[in-house]
Amino acid sequence: MNTTTYVLVPGFWLGARVWKPVADSLRARGHVVHAVDLPGMGERAHLASPETDLTAHIDDVVHLLEQQDLHDVVLVGHSYGALVTTGAADRVPERVARLVYVDTGPLPDGMAQADFEGPDARAANDDLVRTHGEGWKLPPPPWALLAAEVPEVDDAAVAALVEGSQPQPWLTATQPVALTGAWERLPRTGVLCSFSLEQLQHMAPHAPVFAHMVDGDWTYVELPTWHWPMVSRPAELAEVLDSVSR
Repeated sequence: MNTTTYVLVPGFWLGARVWKPVADSLRARGHVVHAVDLPGMGERAHLASPETDLTAHIDDVVHLLEQQDLHDVVLVGHSYGALVTTGAADRVPERVARLVYVDTGPLPDGMAQADFEGPDARAANDDLVRTHGEGWKLPPPPWALLAAEVPEVDDAAVAALVEGSQPQPWLTATQPVALTGAWERLPRTGVLCSFSLEQLQHMAPHAPVFAHMVDGDWTYVELPTWHWPMVSRPAELAEVLDSVSR
């Protein structure tokens, strides 16, 4: 059996628990899985502070790789987690075999996650942080509303999302990405859920934010669903992650 080590990094608001069905499936296939609670998130919510930033999250994943002496890792980032995994791979590329981006991609050096959707979205989120997040936290979204038109997501899944989410320290989103380019030597897999490969190829020439998703050593898998496939299609996502290790 081909045993692979996976490190699973969640996106905004969520912790390691959101990966549980995927992690369980990968372990049942004989793989080693580390699902991450980033500082201030999940079961480490008590560590959140106004100073919790992107660097703190990257440092945490690098520390895991080094302290556990992990090598040939498949480093999986969902949504914002892609900034963390790319940053960690940039620091210790010798420990990473492949980067997997789940409905996300690497941002250009010098760009912040908060700016991904443009100035209007940034201003709206800044306002939410100021009015409902004590000036330093972005509240979780209305999960039930987001899941209302996703047949695969039932009430129990929504309840788990509500229970498992925490406000996101806003500095993690406003600190720009700082990369040396060392990560660019690594092979990458894009798992496309809320947009297709055809849409990506159309957008990339016109939007620098997508430039890193069409250059370099990429493979793509389409898994049509909403933005959180580990909730809506966990078995299929586990199959995709297992396939990249073969």
